[in-house]
Amino acid sequence: MTIKVVVADDHKLFRQGLIGLMHAYDDLVEVVGEAATGREAVQLARRLRPDVVLMDIQMPDGDGLEATREIKQTLPDVAVVILTSSELDEHLLQAMQMGASGYLLKDLDADELFEMLPGVVRDEVALTRTMANRLLKMMASPDGSRADGQGELTEREIEVLQLLTQGASNPQIAEELVITVNTVKTHIRHILTKLQLENRTQAAAYAVQKGMVPSE
Repeated sequence: MTIKVVVADDHKLFRQGLIGLMHAYDDLVEVVGEAATGREAVQLARRLRPDVVLMDIQMPDGDGLEATREIKQTLPDVAVVILTSSELDEHLLQAMQMGASGYLLKDLDADELFEMLPGVVRDEVALTRTMANRLLKMMASPDGSRADGQGELTEREIEVLQLLTQGASNPQIAEELVITVNTVKTHIRHILTKLQLENRTQAAAYAVQKGMVPSE
């Protein structure tokens, strides 16, 4: 089964180059649409229901961050991965807060991008180690203001959270703990509910903040 992708970028040359590159991975991905503005990206997502939208940030008629928010509000099952040249911490944090499934820079190696896409469809986060570390540091509140729910987690849930924070995928966690992938998903759902968090990235930041795993 191929991953249906919409590419949203206002630079036509980059957009066409990325789409052309995807033809080399046609056993993995299928480009079902392309957009040059944030508004077009939202409209295409609603009409085509892709698995993934690769979204630039700085676009006319609604930037990529606002488009991400709109897509996730109405189509929560559509994964949005920011693909941008912006290294601003503000953009990184806003993107994840608006529900993006990843934040990648345009100088990323093509193989790395396409290796991450299947994980995104499985509700994993697409971040390089560098960007993940930056995000964790930003989300770990220096005053420890987030409510401490660590005591509510079971021993197994803490083990899952620690592996998640190390960047392990659901299958990798399942293999490490000798449990099924469905059980891993159940543990993650319970972790997010107990800690009142929205996604895996916030859970990883929580673990770092509480000293459950090293931040480096």
